[in-house]
Amino acid sequence: MNALTFPILRLLADGKFHSGEDLAQQFKVTRATIWNAVNHAETLGIEVFSVRGRGYKLPQAIEFLDENEVLKAIGEQRAWFKLEVLDEVASTNTILMQSKHAAHATCVAAHVQTSGKGRRGRTWVSHLGSSLTFSLLWRFQCGAAALSGLSLAVGVALMRTLHGFGINQAQLKWPNDVLIDSKKLAGILIELQGDMEGPSAAVIGVGVNLNLPKNVLHNIDQPAIDLASTSVPIDQNELLGVLLKHLADVLSGFEQQGFIGLRDEWLSHHAYHGKPVRMHLPDGRDVQGVVKSVAEDGILLVETALGLQRFSAGEISLRGV
Repeated sequence: MNALTFPILRLLADGKFHSGEDLAQQFKVTRATIWNAVNHAETLGIEVFSVRGRGYKLPQAIEFLDENEVLKAIGEQRAWFKLEVLDEVASTNTILMQSKHAAHATCVAAHVQTSGKGRRGRTWVSHLGSSLTFSLLWRFQCGAAALSGLSLAVGVALMRTLHGFGINQAQLKWPNDVLIDSKKLAGILIELQGDMEGPSAAVIGVGVNLNLPKNVLHNIDQPAIDLASTSVPIDQNELLGVLLKHLADVLSGFEQQGFIGLRDEWLSHHAYHGKPVRMHLPDGRDVQGVVKSVAEDGILLVETALGLQRFSAGEISLRGV
């Protein structure tokens, strides 16, 4: 890491040119030191224009997360949360998974993740100002065995948030994706800690595409979309705050009732409910069928040539036909 990189990027966030000389004077360092800090930004995948005689600028103005603004957006429930916004991390999920003493409802958000985790071993693409990436630690009195369907519950919180902002075309894809026009807008990754029967904890990782550059969209290994494509302006501080508020409501209800209390709401948003799908199994086989429902524990129920079959989240990759 370079300690000057993000202070410089905050100045460049206005999308205007800033000369190397002015930046050097402001930070009381040499222009070579400024260049090194900007060069580090580029190693993180952050594009910085450098024009002789004009200085440095970002391709467009960007918005940084602000802890106070996020807490304000949470509202009355902000006292529940311990929020930390970091500039550069490998993975917010990893930070919380490795923290033995993190408090309940600790949320770690990052401007840049260099090794963000996605489902099935994928990497979640995260770029400065173009993605909202965070992880939330939530402690449960029940054991990990009772947390089946948790990723679906988190999906309900995402739907309440996005629909509240007017993104009514957003839908859910079992078990943990948010789609718009069959393209991935957001993803959920949950990692569990604790005993199967005793107290447990979940680290809930969420990534939302805000405004991805075209070259980044094209390099993602599946069809993807961002919120900028909806033409609905959303402040990411407000987005994170409102989403945390809905997560608090959903997770509290989930611990009391399990997924069954959210199942009908989840099904109303499922992009593939009642539709033909193709499921890729770990052994390489493909199974086709029609989605009938999800069970009380979040298991997907699919009518296949062999009859009604149950599929768990860790077993298959689901695609529309």
